[in-house]
Amino acid sequence: MGEDPMRTLQGIAGLLAGACLAVPLHAADAVTIEVRAGAHDRRGSVVRAALPAEVAPAGPWRLVDAEGGREVPVQIRSGTPPAAVWILEAPLAAGQTRTYRLEPQAPAAVPGVVCTDTPGKSLCFCVGRLPVVQYNYGIVPPPEKVEPHFARSGYLHPVWSPGGAVVSNDYPLNHKHHHGIWFPWTNTVFEGRKVDFWNMGDRKGTVEAVGLDAKFEGPVCAGFRARHRFLDLTAPGGPKEALRETWAVTVWNSKEPFLFDLESVQACAGPSPLRLVKYHYGGMGFRGSIEWETKEGAAFLSSEGKTRADGNGTPSRWCILSGRVGGAPKTIVFYGHPANFRAPQPMRLHPDEPFFCYCPAVTGDFTIEPGTPYVSRYRYSVHDGEVAPSEAERIWTDYAEPPEARVK
Repeated sequence: MGEDPMRTLQGIAGLLAGACLAVPLHAADAVTIEVRAGAHDRRGSVVRAALPAEVAPAGPWRLVDAEGGREVPVQIRSGTPPAAVWILEAPLAAGQTRTYRLEPQAPAAVPGVVCTDTPGKSLCFCVGRLPVVQYNYGIVPPPEKVEPHFARSGYLHPVWSPGGAVVSNDYPLNHKHHHGIWFPWTNTVFEGRKVDFWNMGDRKGTVEAVGLDAKFEGPVCAGFRARHRFLDLTAPGGPKEALRETWAVTVWNSKEPFLFDLESVQACAGPSPLRLVKYHYGGMGFRGSIEWETKEGAAFLSSEGKTRADGNGTPSRWCILSGRVGGAPKTIVFYGHPANFRAPQPMRLHPDEPFFCYCPAVTGDFTIEPGTPYVSRYRYSVHDGEVAPSEAERIWTDYAEPPEARVK
């Protein structure tokens, strides 16, 4: 295909290796961690520090600013190696460092990110009592006037603003197959058959959730890991799996803006590849509020200064989508990771509707091959009010080039 999606895995691994360095020490000892701002001013940044393998994630552990003694909420994530994650409690200027101590003591209780499971239906994530986003792992029945074959699972909706406004939409009548934040492909070839996983009205393909593998919550973040499958509905023997996908979503303890990350890993379900043919939409999509309908209802602005008028099909690191909900301005910003395939990826900006997606197929065909997973990473920020380009750039920089944290 001329380009290899495997570079996504290699790029992400390189970024993490550079940002998270670990040295061994005894589990019972306090751990000293130095955070470096690097070339950028930092504010409210997510920090991740790889820890010695001997550190028991169950703890207890508390994190304190080594200079002032102030306790900072921290969460220890299991893994190889385990990692401490937290959010910078105070600004850190470019070129500056800050030292913390991770101590084997019980932390103070603080409001965190809560995950509420409605069995068989959905996970709802809240920062304190404020809802942020909902993942629908059960099938969401279509509303009246929408045919039953449009029924869908495995997507995020609603997406809320910090003030409680819903900025996403589900099953809009003018595009019944649109669902909050969702990830189907459009123009594909599988085993010689043309399969459309996006336009469900054609009944050629669909994507469905098949398993919820993990969920977690804590003082710094909450999230889940779930499995989806891409089904070819045109296969001669009945529906056939083309891709198996894993979503890992993390919701951060940030109140303004709300902040969450999504990683998708897609792998061939069997020995057959999936070919994606050049097309102008398909990929990680978003459908905005019903109040953002019509050309005048919402506005786009990309990292390259492009708008709805001239931005369709152009690449961007981030893109702002804003409009009024309930009479007040609300904004969602989409951030593409620099390790994504064909980053910065081209965008689909609908000329009349509040629809956005990152679509690497805009620039040509590519193939997801057996044994080579296709990895995508995105961040989302949701705001009450309008967002300056400088703020979007700051959040993207934190995502793409996070502060460096190392154990001393």
